[in-house]
Amino acid sequence: MTDSWPPAFDVQGHRGARGLSPEDSIPAFRKALYLGVHTLEMDVVISSDEQVVVSHDPHFSATICRMPNGEPISSAEEAELVLFAMHYEEIRCYDCGSSPHPDFPDQDLQPVRKPLLREVIRMAEEHVRRYDRAPVGYNIETKSTPDGDNRLHPPPERFTELLVDVVRERGIADRTTIQSFDPRTLKVARTMAPEIRLSLLVPFDGASLDELLTFLGFTPAIVSPDYRLVDADLVERARGDGMQVLPWTVNKRADMLRLRELGVDGLITDYPDVALAAMG
Repeated sequence: MTDSWPPAFDVQGHRGARGLSPEDSIPAFRKALYLGVHTLEMDVVISSDEQVVVSHDPHFSATICRMPNGEPISSAEEAELVLFAMHYEEIRCYDCGSSPHPDFPDQDLQPVRKPLLREVIRMAEEHVRRYDRAPVGYNIETKSTPDGDNRLHPPPERFTELLVDVVRERGIADRTTIQSFDPRTLKVARTMAPEIRLSLLVPFDGASLDELLTFLGFTPAIVSPDYRLVDADLVERARGDGMQVLPWTVNKRADMLRLRELGVDGLITDYPDVALAAMG
């Protein structure tokens, strides 16, 4: 292996490679690795038996998931199928890859289950060894909100502890970033795991970067805004505070090139094939 992590410009596969494979699945992460991403971006939730599960939604999505018997999930059923109320052995029986995603017609549809975080890491580390490629990073988002505590997920202290335990167990803390829209988990992680990089996610509609940083109370290693917010002033402001800039979710080549010209440090994309080609 000749390259180190993080790279000079970090191309991150959003939910693996959501534009090409079912999101947050082993096939999506494997696809991203074959394409050559530097970092796997993913989301995690917690099951009722305190397993760290890779999933964007806290429930089974009616858009992309099916019941264990293959039947579609209705909108009414979706709200009741909360992962935090289910053991992982039950969660793993649902298929979240066979239904066409209306926004991603190029996905390679196949039956997939929501994997455990440790399973994703194991697969990725084995891939790196097998193909003698550069180390891969992990950008892991805690899917938490204040009104979801003890309903959709554990409180931030326990959520973060469970995540950090897996990261340390797998020996990847030096290549891991914890990101969140919820500053509470970042505050906990800063004290609990100072060796792990932290990234503050910034939504397009919501509090300003300055307001979010004031609430956070410290300067994270990375600020990760909706790509539509990124301009020269934002990049300069982040640089002045020593933060890297990693926008999400950038899917058009023209936007990728614009952001690279502005001097961002990487980008998160559903189409890592397009990004890697555009970045040379």
